[in-house]
Parts: sequence; structure tokens; C-alpha cells
Amino acid sequence: MQPRSQLTQKQEQFLTYLRREIDRAGQMPSLRQAAMDLGVSHTAVAQSLRVLEAKGYVRREGRYSRSVHLLNRAREVAARQRWREVPIIGHVTAGLPMYAQQEWDGSIVLDATVYHGQNLFALRVDGDSMKDVGILDNDLAICEPRQYAQNGEIVVALIHGEEATVKRFYLHKDYIELRPENSRYKSMRYGFGDVLIQGRVVGIQRHQMHGQGSSHKL
Repeated sequence: MQPRSQLTQKQEQFLTYLRREIDRAGQMPSLRQAAMDLGVSHTAVAQSLRVLEAKGYVRREGRYSRSVHLLNRAREVAARQRWREVPIIGHVTAGLPMYAQQEWDGSIVLDATVYHGQNLFALRVDGDSMKDVGILDNDLAICEPRQYAQNGEIVVALIHGEEATVKRFYLHKDYIELRPENSRYKSMRYGFGDVLIQGRVVGIQRHQMHGQGSSHKL
């Protein structure tokens, strides 16, 4: 990998400003705000961003996007922007998607470079019906909110408006099958009106002894 080019004094000052504002607000200020803060023109701010990107210090998601990522020496997203807080949902309300609820049962911090989806939530797994795919009792299932599913996907489903379960989803001609991944359990069949898809499971977070944890993406 080519080393990053050196910055001029003005470019270093602009980078320091970006780091401070992103630490404070969690995102890049608007070009207009940056111009006002620095006492320069809107065009000068845009040009400075282009230079920092070309030299490997930042990465923009789009030409006009405010999503500007600071990069470390390996040109990966810097640690200050890699982490995101995701709510742990302890229960569900009948008829409402989980992510619409206001109450959290705590939260978990995830690596944003691994989990890219919007409005992610976590649900604590109760039981071992999915153990053959590595989803164990008391794991946290990291979920992407969805109200539909494709055959074979592992989903969070609300049954009869009351009970949330994590199972593999299959749509048949006249029923919905929620299939466990453990030979000790049988597949369950439901009518189309009995199942509300709440999300797709995209990863698992597991807390282990001595405060250590592990995570894997599905």
C-alpha cells in the first residue's frame, strides 16, 4: 500500500477541524457550516475535502453526501467512527414492528464496518432451537428490520401477535413454515395471518467469560 501523502499546514488544520466536529456531533458538518466555522468559502471547503480524499485521509460515500469517514493509516475507517449503538429489544408489542418501539432493554455497540444496515436492533435468543447454525441460548441476534422474508432466511417472527421467535422462514402454497435448526424440534406451520415478520437476522453477538465477547455475521 502506498503511504499517504503529507498534508500542508492548512490541510492539517482542516483535518483537525473535521476530527473535532465528528467527535462532537457524530457526523461531518455541512459545507456551509464548515465554511462559516473556518472563515473560508464553500468552494474552499469542498476543495479541501477532495484533497484529503485523494491523499487517503478521508472517504466520502457520495459526491454530495455528508457521510465522510476519517481513515486510519491502513486506509480503513478510523475507530472513532467504526462503532454504532444498537438497541436490545426485550419484548414486542402486538401489531407493531419492534423497531418502532421506544423502550430499550439496554444496548450493544457494534462495528459499523461489519454491520451496515439501517435501524438495526438486537433481540436476546431464548432456547436452543437454532443451535445447529450457531445461534445459542442467550445470544443476541442482530437484526435488520423487515416485514417480508425470502425462503431460507433466518428471521424474527411475531406469532399470533404475542410471541417472538427466531426461525428459518419458508413460504408454502397454503401455509408458512418456521423451521428450527435443531433435530430435537419440529417445524411449525402457521396460517398467513398468524405470522408477522419483524426482521432478518444478520449476525450473532455472544458474551463469554471474563467479559470477552464474540460476533459473527450470517
